[in-house]
Amino acid sequence: MSLAELLTIAIYFYVSPCKDCKNYYLYYLSHKYKRYFCLPSYSRIIQLWPRMLLPLAVLMHYLKGEETGIYYIDSTKLAICHNKRISSNRVFNRISKIGKSSYGCFLGFKLHLIINNKGEIMSVKITKGNKSNLFMASVISKGLSGKLFGDKAYISKKLFHQLLSNALRLFTNLRKDMKTYLLDIEDKRLLNKRSLIESVFNVLKKHMLLEHTRHRSHLNFFVHIIASLASYSISKLNPHLISSSSPDSLS
Repeated sequence: MSLAELLTIAIYFYVSPCKDCKNYYLYYLSHKYKRYFCLPSYSRIIQLWPRMLLPLAVLMHYLKGEETGIYYIDSTKLAICHNKRISSNRVFNRISKIGKSSYGCFLGFKLHLIINNKGEIMSVKITKGNKSNLFMASVISKGLSGKLFGDKAYISKKLFHQLLSNALRLFTNLRKDMKTYLLDIEDKRLLNKRSLIESVFNVLKKHMLLEHTRHRSHLNFFVHIIASLASYSISKLNPHLISSSSPDSLS
């Protein structure tokens, strides 16, 4: 089976009606598209899965969104098991770490993401679950210029000046003990639309099956994550800000 066929099979899974890869491959794909592919056995296709890691990473580079000058940054957890099974997990025990999110502790990784105001993915990094958002902000924002909007987790004078020196201005909401400052009406509107990136995470997790706890291989886990992101970029299911003239428009 060619690499192009493997990539097609992997990416199409995330836009198919199937919720697990085994049923998708054995029943949906083999019956509906048997004339398009000469399909090997399911166990063989799982062995071939790691071959797609580098090609998928290259594909994500070419699927990068448009540089609009308006960007949103955030991270989301990628738990690899239920919290009750943290002590017994053996698949990721050497490379995953316990982290904290707004929903509590988890064992796994973090997906750090920057999108533009069209909901298109601009930059992405996968780190261990205990990695700081502040540290990753300067890493994944390299090469971008304009305005970057984030939540209170990105409040840092050092980060602000570091990004500003690279022609990227950081906007965040204020903590209660911080002094207020005046914002341009348009900047305030864009900051209030920071929920756009939460909508992107919602699409990735509910429609692209980004997060689940059934992984049995390190490499296949990363193939799954990157293939899910690539499918999102191709499918054009991205929520976006409609127009600056309609301040409450978010679709």
